[in-house]
Order: sequence, then C-alpha cells, then structure tokens
Amino acid sequence: MKYLGMPAGMWALFAGSFRRKLRAVLGYDRPAAAEIAKKAHREYRALIGRLPTFEKGDRFQMNIVSCAMLSAFVLSMPKRPTVDELTRYYAAAMMIGPMKWFCRLSGKRKFSPKDIAGMKATAALNAADRNPYSWNMAFLPYADGSGYEARFSRCGICTLMGELGLFDLVPAMCNLDYTMSEAGGHDFVRAYTLASGGPYCDCGYKMKERNGK
Repeated sequence: MKYLGMPAGMWALFAGSFRRKLRAVLGYDRPAAAEIAKKAHREYRALIGRLPTFEKGDRFQMNIVSCAMLSAFVLSMPKRPTVDELTRYYAAAMMIGPMKWFCRLSGKRKFSPKDIAGMKATAALNAADRNPYSWNMAFLPYADGSGYEARFSRCGICTLMGELGLFDLVPAMCNLDYTMSEAGGHDFVRAYTLASGGPYCDCGYKMKERNGK
C-alpha cells in the first residue's frame, strides 16, 4: 500500500490526538510523548509499506490503516500498555471532532437502502480470500426488521496485530465499535469476537426506536 493518499491523510488528521492522549490518558510527559510520536511515524510508514493495495470496492482499508497507526504507537512506547489502558487511549485518540461528525453522518444513513446494498456487496466480495489484511463477512438482517448483523469470519486487524506480536491487544480496537455506534445514534450488540477466541465476530446494529419491541 502506498503511503500517499488515505494513510497520509489519516496520519495528518489523527497523529496530533494520538500524541496528546499519550499524556492525558497514559501519563507520559511532553518530551516522551513527542519521542514516541516521532518513532511511531517511522513505524507507521513501514507498516503501510508492507500492506498490499486494497481492491476496488473493499470498504475496510480505513480499518487496517487505523490498526497500523495504533500498532505503530504501541510498538514505539517504552512500556507496553494493558488492554484496558489501550482501550481508553484508542477511544480518546480517535473520537476527535471530525470522527464524531463522521459517526453522526453515518448514523443518519444507517439502515438506508444504500447502506443495506453496500453491506450486501461487501459480503459478496469476500476480500480476505485474496488479501489477508482485509475482512470476510456475512450480512444477516434481523427478522424483526430492527437492524442487521455483520458476521465476520476473517479479520485483517487480527492478522496484522498477530504478526506484530500484539494480538492480545486487539480487543482495544474492537471496543471502538460501541463508541462509534453510540456517537452514530444506534445501538451495537455483540456476543463473540475472533480476538477472544469466538467462532466469529458479530457486529449487530439496531435501531434505537425499535429497542424493546
């Protein structure tokens, strides 16, 4: 994958927040945070360079780029964070103003015909069959019409973080699904994750107005 384009844009948008939250969440002082961020940028560029180009229609490129950024910061920290620490750090670093706006906008379009069509197309693509850093999923609408489940059998985040020796920290990324769904105005439900040894990773999206019915 080339650094120019989405990876460069993601770094420009989020790197400052990732650096600031090293201090606010993980307790590093300013010089240490600056040094971690400097090392992380080099690590991030190297990780992006090892990733293949995602095929047209694969909606998960942003997910793996976010994974590369978080992994780069973790690999640059002098002390490995716990899952709980990394969960709080990642959520705080990611949920900046533009991301909250993106979540609200996406939430308004959730469950629309275009959204449903996109999910079905993603399920049919099975991109991880050709790219181990992408995802395979099934689209499962709820019988009561309250939303749908995206059920993942392959996960690019698990692949990349496993290769980097960070597999135990994958749940820190998984937890952001709840945060983003809340910001988008819909409910998120989950029973299993691949990272915790489950048979699949289920991402259930439900309309708030249908809850309890």
